[in-house]
Amino acid sequence: MSAATINPHEAAHFGALAADWWDPHGSSAMLHKLNPVRLSYIRDQVDAHWHVDARERYALAARTAIDVGCGAGLLAEPLARMGAKVTGVDAAPENIAAAQAHAAGQGLAITYHAGELAALPPATFDLVTSMEVVEHVTDPAAFIGELAARLAPGGLMILSTPNRTTLSKLLLVEAAERVGAVPRGTHDWDQFLRPEELTALLEGAGLEVIDRTGLSPSPAKGFKLGGSEALNYLVAARWPA
Repeated sequence: MSAATINPHEAAHFGALAADWWDPHGSSAMLHKLNPVRLSYIRDQVDAHWHVDARERYALAARTAIDVGCGAGLLAEPLARMGAKVTGVDAAPENIAAAQAHAAGQGLAITYHAGELAALPPATFDLVTSMEVVEHVTDPAAFIGELAARLAPGGLMILSTPNRTTLSKLLLVEAAERVGAVPRGTHDWDQFLRPEELTALLEGAGLEVIDRTGLSPSPAKGFKLGGSEALNYLVAARWPA
């Protein structure tokens, strides 16, 4: 596990947004709208994978989780509240500092690391998540391989990423950045992965994809699960049985 996948320009871009990460009306407002939808998908997949009752508050009790590309902890904190022992790793030290401060203020014990995933102490995790990250790394295949190396036997991996379509170029890159909905320079459309490309990378790492769903805009809620995958999608994977 020695592959370096961090793009320093990407790390600097997101690190510059660290202080604003937890402001639902700031530069990360889009993430605050996405997060509840992602969490709903994660919860559904966790319940199905480990046969957890949907009414169970601590669905991840006694399980370990790692969120790779965790930013300032927007996903790591809800995973901790679901009972998981959570580790977060991010390329930007500024994000990790913001994540540590926020978790401390919430009374949450989350282990955070800044730097390459490969530099973490050897360990595997029951749940591996990485949201909107694979499109920002220098080597997607190596990155997926690093994620797979962290997935415990019987574990579950959940990823989300934008799709490389004409619609995503128009809406996610050109329109969203022009109107300020997403900070300028956030997306490089050429780095987006189509579902079949991400599936091939996961299968290349020895995993099997068990679910995929679109993550699309909703006039009522901001975003919704299901429907079109043209802008964004989520994938769940595991080791073959």
